[in-house]
Amino acid sequence: MTRLAIVLAMLTALIAGAGADAHTRSESHGAWRIDGRSVHLSFAMSDGEAQRIVPSASRPSDAALIRYLAANEKATAGDRPCRTAAPPRATVAAAGYRRIAFSFHCPSAEGIVLHSDAFFDLVPTHVTIAQIRTGAEGFAEQLFDRDHRSIAIDSGGALEGAGFLAFVRMGIAHIFTGIDHMSFLVGLVLISRRLRDLAFVVTGFTLGHSLTLALAVTGIVRPHAEFIDALVALTIALIGIENIAVATRRPGLLALWTGGVLAAMFALRLAGVGLLPPLLLLGAGLFSANYLMISGHVRDAGRLRLMVTLVFGLIHGFGFAADLLSDPIPPARLAELLVGFNVGVEIGQLSLVLALSGAIWGLQRHSLTLPRPIVVDVCASLLVGLGMFWFVGRSFAI
Repeated sequence: MTRLAIVLAMLTALIAGAGADAHTRSESHGAWRIDGRSVHLSFAMSDGEAQRIVPSASRPSDAALIRYLAANEKATAGDRPCRTAAPPRATVAAAGYRRIAFSFHCPSAEGIVLHSDAFFDLVPTHVTIAQIRTGAEGFAEQLFDRDHRSIAIDSGGALEGAGFLAFVRMGIAHIFTGIDHMSFLVGLVLISRRLRDLAFVVTGFTLGHSLTLALAVTGIVRPHAEFIDALVALTIALIGIENIAVATRRPGLLALWTGGVLAAMFALRLAGVGLLPPLLLLGAGLFSANYLMISGHVRDAGRLRLMVTLVFGLIHGFGFAADLLSDPIPPARLAELLVGFNVGVEIGQLSLVLALSGAIWGLQRHSLTLPRPIVVDVCASLLVGLGMFWFVGRSFAI
């Protein structure tokens, strides 16, 4: 291990600690329906995204959300604006989400262009997933981002839709703009002493993503975004704790402390404090304590980590999928979207792991290394601190 690993971990800590929501991923969903000269929009965002609009409010009012979105979500036809046909209104949304409905009446059914500028002034890397229906059966998806804020509908109602590669690019960006996912990957590289160990953990993580994809596409499991984000943070803390347990050879004490923290959160939840389900906290505590005990007493834990990182991969993969599944998508297009997105995620994570491993190998070759115990102690401690900070914050909506 090297100075590079320490610097990366420290940069991760500084960047992530800059805000209460350390996960820099920023996404929203727009369901557009074009019927002749009428354009209808249902704009959905998570509670976390809504709070970006009014940071001082724990839950921004419907009026504040409507004012902001009304200034940023529009439609035009033939370079003329479509007028508002009815006042925007808040509608029923899934738990953890807010939804605002708009209706526009365009001067013509020809040359309709949809415009979405929301959140780009707040988060430059924001992405809005647009689902657009034209006529009785026409359907396509498109992505609004900072550089592509307009979608044109031709005279026949066809959409200049996003292709498979657009979702691949989105998956890659998801890795490199998700500080918590990057932190977890740093932890995997840190704990892998040999190339074989690294191959085991990457394989487990990839298998987890693949299984997540199958479950999501078939609709067997639909993840709850708030729970998944908290569990993602817990995996970061666990990978850091495992590094320390292996280095100090005191897995029992660390397992006791980890299980104790989760048990305390379980007790608080029974008292009505917190957001995560009590059984989820209890299960996480039992899993964490037993995992740390077993990994700390296994001489060659590579195969064990294959199974554990598969579980971690499921959690992170559901975190990726949660944003894509907040609105219904026809099954034929859902598979393409999720496959492309997850392919991009795999490309992003492998690129990061290979870059870190290559840099470490190069520095070791030129004897520019620090003693491994120092590197493990510093980097793992940062991962534990970051993971627990995010986990507690997401569990109690701090």
